[in-house]
Amino acid sequence: MSIDFSLNGKVALVTGASYGIGFAIASGLAKAGATIVFNDLNQELVDKGIEAYKAEGIEAHGYVCNVTDEDAVNAMVATIEKEVGVIDILVNNAGIIKRIPMHEMTAAEFRQVIDVDLNAPFILSKAVIPSMIKKGHGKIINICSMMSELGRETVSAYAAAKGGLKMLTRNICSEYGEYNIQCNGIGPGYIETPQTAPLRETQPDGSRHPFDQFIISKTPAGRWLKPEELAGPAVFLASEASNAVNGHILYVDGGILAYIGKQPK
Repeated sequence: MSIDFSLNGKVALVTGASYGIGFAIASGLAKAGATIVFNDLNQELVDKGIEAYKAEGIEAHGYVCNVTDEDAVNAMVATIEKEVGVIDILVNNAGIIKRIPMHEMTAAEFRQVIDVDLNAPFILSKAVIPSMIKKGHGKIINICSMMSELGRETVSAYAAAKGGLKMLTRNICSEYGEYNIQCNGIGPGYIETPQTAPLRETQPDGSRHPFDQFIISKTPAGRWLKPEELAGPAVFLASEASNAVNGHILYVDGGILAYIGKQPK
């Protein structure tokens, strides 16, 4: 029995992948042989993304698209199919978070997070599934979160969206598994990104930032994770090696969800 992790000949659409986690995942898929397609909200971000991929030796195809706009998504998918090929792999990565106490959050702010983090993956998945059915295979990877399992102060909308995304993942599995479509999720832990850099800076007295201390104490790995550490799990879930894995959320969190934390001294 051969175990095939190759993505040669596959077209992978990774949403919001001009930088950050999406870029790291897309780069990993490209190194496994996939042709990369990505989108972002404006041409400037798309152009920056294309240059970043070029610097890694990757020829990526970028499109401007708001993933919450169903008509725009359908048009983008049709253009990709015409210009690049039928999408074999969809990674629903685009997302936002608003850290606002729930009693201070407006309904409009709540809806915006739900729209980007939950409605958009529904719209994208709905757009690519018909061609996956015709082709006889497909891989959908939803970027979930530890907040798909846990709550935390100030992230009510994000946790609600990511919890919903976990169940959308399972339902796509249930509804389309018979067509050889596998839908799984990746739940990243706390990742070293430019956005989290201020939380990891050494304080003037030489101590760790309080949030940095909190994350380190809750992570058996004892460290923040690197974006590229999500690439291997993504390649696995995008490849033929995971054909029997469906409806699963793979938490790449350094062990946080398995750990109750250190006993106070």
